[in-house]
Amino acid sequence: MDKLRAYVIGATGLVGQRYVQLLAEHPWFELVGVAASERSAGKRYGDINWVLETPLPEKAAELKIDKLDVDSVPKVDVVFSALPSEVAAKVEPELARRGYLVVSNSSNMRLEPDIPLVIPEVNPRDLELLREQRKRGWSGGIIKKPNCSTTILDLPLKPILDEFGIVRLHVVTMQAVSGAGFSGVASMAILDNLIPYIRGEEEKIVNETKKIFRRDLEIYATTTRVPVVDGHTEVVYVDTERDFDIEGVLELLAKFRGLPQELGLPTAPEAPIIVTKNPDRPQPRLDRMAGNGMSVVVGRARKLGARKLAFVVLGHNTIRGAAGNAVLATELLIKLGLY
Repeated sequence: MDKLRAYVIGATGLVGQRYVQLLAEHPWFELVGVAASERSAGKRYGDINWVLETPLPEKAAELKIDKLDVDSVPKVDVVFSALPSEVAAKVEPELARRGYLVVSNSSNMRLEPDIPLVIPEVNPRDLELLREQRKRGWSGGIIKKPNCSTTILDLPLKPILDEFGIVRLHVVTMQAVSGAGFSGVASMAILDNLIPYIRGEEEKIVNETKKIFRRDLEIYATTTRVPVVDGHTEVVYVDTERDFDIEGVLELLAKFRGLPQELGLPTAPEAPIIVTKNPDRPQPRLDRMAGNGMSVVVGRARKLGARKLAFVVLGHNTIRGAAGNAVLATELLIKLGLY
């Protein structure tokens, strides 16, 4: 098929850079432009402060950064958004009204009933909610990816919920500083330290998980920030409806595959959940790039009593938790013929 024309708005931030990294050599998309704030407008993309672990793609380096302006967005097939939520709340609906498909990392609108909030292996059919958006008078549409910690948590919860049911769950996150953006956490605040509160994150995990699973689950969340660059680690305790043996849970998680794996989508990892039995894993530095950053790694799985399960899950917050999840959702949308 001909490549689809892709445009990234909010392209100079961490998630924007991840979008550029993933799209520059993508077999289905051609990255034709980038936009950012007035501060960066007019520069070569190759002149920005590129902070990712791989070199800036040559195909992107010569792009000129456009000033973010709804009136000047070129005619493209997909707009990938990494805008701050307060900006996205104004820009994204207007783009959708004008006929653009917007696939967004921003938290605004995630809980609105006609907005798909999608983890492709977990709730792929929610992409069909795009049809409901036509009632808004939009000729385009908006797809949201969940909060990074929600995404990492809900991947292993999906097979557990389907097989054993879930009565309640508790989760404590240890979230990397990249989740707050390049300048989001001051070094003097986080070095030699742990911050036991992230504003708004606990509510996002609870409310987004309920929407994704379409169940009013009993969920308790505590979110913390730790001095790790990339990779969110989460300690999870689950009370299940039906009893289990721990080996059965490990086998269930390791064998889990979703629709992206069945369809062989380009960004889909071979195994969305990787299980380790090493007692000291997963660890961010060693495991965050599993499946090119698109797999989550589950370890320390234990049975604490009848119908009581504990495990630790780790995922790359700006790849699987952000840009990678959004790109995969777009691939799935295209493959299903919903766009």
